[in-house]
Formats: sequence, structure tokens, C-alpha cells
Amino acid sequence: MSECYGKLFIENEKILNCEEFCDETVLNGTSLYEVIRVIDSVPIFLEKHLGRLYNSAKLAHKELWMNKNDILDALLKLIEVNNTSEGNVKIIFNYSEINLEEKHTFLVYFIEHHYPTEEQYSLGVPTVSFYKERSNPNAKIVNNNLRKETDEKIKSKGVYEAILVDRNNLITEGSRSNIFMVKDNCVITAPLNAVLPGITREIIIEICKKEGIRFTEENINFNQISDFDALFITGTSPKILPISKVDDFVFNSSTNIIVQSIMRHYNRIIEEYIKENKK
Repeated sequence: MSECYGKLFIENEKILNCEEFCDETVLNGTSLYEVIRVIDSVPIFLEKHLGRLYNSAKLAHKELWMNKNDILDALLKLIEVNNTSEGNVKIIFNYSEINLEEKHTFLVYFIEHHYPTEEQYSLGVPTVSFYKERSNPNAKIVNNNLRKETDEKIKSKGVYEAILVDRNNLITEGSRSNIFMVKDNCVITAPLNAVLPGITREIIIEICKKEGIRFTEENINFNQISDFDALFITGTSPKILPISKVDDFVFNSSTNIIVQSIMRHYNRIIEEYIKENKK
């Protein structure tokens, strides 16, 4: 089944039918990517996503051949031609070799999304620990093997997300999210050098600083998981989602006042962003 969702996608400067989409293009060579949530036809936190995309290129020793305005124009064109105001859009910069010559392919397309339900926000979601780590966690590079392994783990356990634990038994991040923990009204997350620099992660830290919520980045051993009052994951699709369970450890995260406060502030920031950027 193709990853391209909807009717049309853009490859380089061409608008094509999703039936023509070739998943092999993404899997061959190196693919740098971003997934951006679109709400009310507005790409949320676009500037931050593009900044991270350029940083991923730098870490991968690649150069993007399009400027930010060109990328924005392609993204807005995709929203227009699909007549879709809500969803997740994936941007790909692919670098592959054909006959010893490097080929560049730019792709932008809608992907299938699964947003949490109101009940999941209200009660929290179950997760499972998974002993895996990314080879280059600071860069968003397509890693199909890791995605396949974590998806299989999530499906087999019937949970929402897999929490990655590294070879040193340290909690790093979710398979497609960042993770935060709360202890004695202090918000804790893994150091930036060990995780993907999530856009939502960045905004959560800004909220904590602005609202006077104690915050720290530190290494957390998985053996300490039961010591926390609450946990939550963050990301493009889930926004801020309380965790109700990690393996057999149960948490009342959704009722934690710190988690609830951060969720309210984050949702308000999104509402303001849409108002400021709605055309």
C-alpha cells in the first residue's frame, strides 16, 4: 500500500496522481524528511519544521536544492490541488545514485494520519518499552527498518506508542514522538543529543520556561520509571498525549495538574498560530 494518501502529490515541479507514486523513491538512497500537520489549511509551525529540515541536511552532509519559499509554495499548492484543509503532509528530499550519478528528487504529499481520540486525551494511552536506538537521532532520515520493528512491537502489544530505551538502559524517546516525565512538579526529558529535536518538544520547553514550570534535561534510567508521577508523549499528530501505562507500570498522567496546564498552553499556542497565519 502506497504511503501517498489522497488524490494528488508533487514530485519536483510536477503535480501527479497518487496512483503514480513510487514508494521505492523514498526508500532508495538517503531521504531527509519532515511531517507537518495542517489545520484549517495552515501548516502548523512551518518555520520550525523547515529549520529542522535544514539542520537534518547539515548533519547528513547534504545540501537542499530548494529554498524555504520554494518549499512553502509547493506545500501550499499541494493543499490547494487536493482541496484538503486537515491532515499530515510529508516533505521528502531524496538523494540516490543512478549510473553513478546522484539524482535529486523532491516530494511533497499527504500521508494517512491517526490523531488521538478525546477519550485517549482524557484517559491517557498505553505504551511499551522497546530496546532500540537511532544511529543519528538528531536528524530526520527515513529509517524503514526501525519503523517496521517498532510498528510490529506496537501492534503485537496493542499499545499506542513504543518508548525507546538505549543500550545503557536510558529512556530516550518514542518511536515517533518525544517523551516527558513529571516528578514533584518538575518536567524532565532526555538530553537533546540523544533524541530527535521535536518541534513540539521545543515548544513544551518554551512553555515551561515562560510559565515558571521547573524543567530539566537529564538521563533517566528505565529502572526509575515507577518513580514518576506522570508521563506524556509529544509530536506532530498526538500534540501532547498523557501516558496511562508503560509495560505494567500504571500512571494517572491525564489528571496531573502539570500535564493539564502544559496541554492547555500548547493548544492555545496552536490556535494563535492559525489565526496569525490564516490567509
